Amino acid sequence: MIRIYLLSVTGVNRNGISSALANILSRHCARVLDIGQSVIHDSLSLGVLIGLDDSSNVKADIQIIEEDCRQEFKERSLDVRSQSIPIDDYQKWVGQHGQKKHVLTLLAREIRAEVLAQVTSMLASQKLDIYHITRLTGRIPLENLDKGAQACVEILVRGGIGDESESEFQQKLMELATHLDVDLAYQRDDLYRRNRRLVVFDMDSTLIKQEVIDELAVEAGVGEEVSQVTEQAMRGEIDFDESLRKRVSLLAGLPESALQKVSNRLELNEGAERLMQRLNQLGMKTAILSGGFTYFGEELKKRLNMDYLHANTLEIIEGKLTGRVLGEIVNGECKARLLGEIAAKESLVLDQVIAVGDGANDLPMLGKAGLGIAFHAKPLVRETASHSLSRLGLDAILYLMGYSDADSPKAR
Repeated sequence: MIRIYLLSVTGVNRNGISSALANILSRHCARVLDIGQSVIHDSLSLGVLIGLDDSSNVKADIQIIEEDCRQEFKERSLDVRSQSIPIDDYQKWVGQHGQKKHVLTLLAREIRAEVLAQVTSMLASQKLDIYHITRLTGRIPLENLDKGAQACVEILVRGGIGDESESEFQQKLMELATHLDVDLAYQRDDLYRRNRRLVVFDMDSTLIKQEVIDELAVEAGVGEEVSQVTEQAMRGEIDFDESLRKRVSLLAGLPESALQKVSNRLELNEGAERLMQRLNQLGMKTAILSGGFTYFGEELKKRLNMDYLHANTLEIIEGKLTGRVLGEIVNGECKARLLGEIAAKESLVLDQVIAVGDGANDLPMLGKAGLGIAFHAKPLVRETASHSLSRLGLDAILYLMGYSDADSPKAR
């Protein structure tokens, strides 16, 4: 016969508490069935689920164990309590092991109590059991509390969604995120989440802030006309190939020297350098799959130490743009195909791939990757993609992969 108890130790954290508790349990021949410990601002919460076997040579008594703990921790002012766990409850708990597990990542400039209340209420309404909550962003100094740098909390849940499909639940989360002005990403917590090995990016308005073709158009004096076509293409209102040819044709006669001029004023999006530094440290492969141009992609690939680049090539004759694009146009379908080819070359399954983009022509690759992320995207893309980041920088992708600030040193 075995008796099961939950032994809880709470109070101010000090070195050696776990060791002292383990030694006491060892003296009483206790079986450790589960253990968990967390510390928030030096406040300790340590729980051990133990089994006491009546058939052992020393018949352990929970009251004696509890008293031993109180004596041991008396000078440390720790509270020690025990709770008897019915066998049926324990067996039910064991049976939950095979339940589906998901992770909900909450990202914002600041996480208010109101936000946490509404998010956790939605999870409760779906009968999803929260079994772990942790902060992934670093500790915030007092002087930075009102600056709203970035904040991320990871909520691990288990169980199936109520009566709704997962897509319906995702839609509700998106609506809640918009209402609360936060990002909410809900994904399966499986072996692939921390085993992504390839990240592919769109370039314009994703890795960099600008749309390069719009910048070139300014140099050519056709900025307004080209910008209108670009917006139509990114919203999915016109065919990408047609729009690209139309916009490039307006650049005919632009001096090649204008390309470097534009390149000099391009800016990386927030978090790009920190993200790439960390991905390189993790040994991950990275790629640019862009409907933009190789001239700018090559410089960006070198600057960020990336592995692959596929983009469009502008035809240049006698130092001037001809208004034509050479070879196959890198459109949405091409991006998705290239993603698959790179994954195959690296001997990866698609679940190990992350794709990041902002425009309608990125949707095919976002849908093909194991994790597709619409980054500061147009409404159509945000509504269609399974995950969206709109409030933080590119380095927030690390949080979706399960990495904390403690794992990810800031780029120097």
